[in-house]
Amino acid sequence: MKDKVLEEKRQIVEEIKEKIKKSQSIVLVDYRGLNVDEVTQLRRKFREAGVDYKVYKNTLMRFAFKDAGYEEFNQYLTGPNAVAFGINDPVSPAKVTHEFAKDHEKLEIKAGIVDGKIVGLDEIKRLADLPSREVLIAQVLGGFNAPITGFVNVLQGTIRSLVYALNAIKEKQEAQGA
Repeated sequence: MKDKVLEEKRQIVEEIKEKIKKSQSIVLVDYRGLNVDEVTQLRRKFREAGVDYKVYKNTLMRFAFKDAGYEEFNQYLTGPNAVAFGINDPVSPAKVTHEFAKDHEKLEIKAGIVDGKIVGLDEIKRLADLPSREVLIAQVLGGFNAPITGFVNVLQGTIRSLVYALNAIKEKQEAQGA
């Protein structure tokens, strides 16, 4: 019986380690003070954003973060914690958490891991203020498009001027020949 429980705990630690390794960003929150409806709303927002949000025991998370090379992160693992793993998008966990915390003051953002570095609340807020991935892609593509559009306009202007010049020469020759 004891071995079975120990094996289950090992599997959970491995599950957490895998999520840590796969994640582009991680946000740790203290959800103390949120009621069941608020926690359900938060879970729904994370799910809609493609973020894996889960509550684990702190002792299991300590083992996982230590094994994953983030032993310093363990200082934040006190009290009731939940962790949001941003596997597909590095901005989503921070954005959802920050937006939800604006309306629910009891949700406390404690720390996070972004790009392999442990970050505090200020960095998470800055990350949350970044535009979404889709907006950033649109901005980059728009940036690429602007020089091309300008180049096309320059070419059109040059071609238009050439046509006007040729047309003027033609009219002048017709006038001289007539």
